[in-house]
Amino acid sequence: MKPVYPPLTPFDQSAAMKQMQLDFDRPRAADLSSPEIWLKTLFSSKAARDGKIIRRSLRDIRRYCGLEAFLAEVNRRGYRAFENSGQVIIFCNHAPIRRVSETANRP
Repeated sequence: MKPVYPPLTPFDQSAAMKQMQLDFDRPRAADLSSPEIWLKTLFSSKAARDGKIIRRSLRDIRRYCGLEAFLAEVNRRGYRAFENSGQVIIFCNHAPIRRVSETANRP
C-alpha cells in the first residue's frame, strides 16, 4: 500500500521548485571529467563563495584536475592550501592563519 501524503501548499511547491532549479544548475558526475568544470564546481561551492574553508583529498585533486592546475587556480585566487595526511585544506579568504596549538612531542 502506498503512503498517502497531504497536498503541497503553495509554499512547499515554491521550495520544491527552487530545489529542482538548484539541482539543474549543479553539474552531473559525468561532467566532472573536465578539469575546468571540476575546479569551477569546487570554487563555486557555498563554503568557497562565503570565504570559508573547503577540504578535498589529494587523490581526488590529482584524479580530476591535476595538482599543477589546482595550485595554479588557488594561487590565481590568492587563497592558501595546506596538505596533511592526504587531505588538502583550502582557505578561501585572505585572512591571516594562526596556529593555535603546539604538538605535545616536539623534537
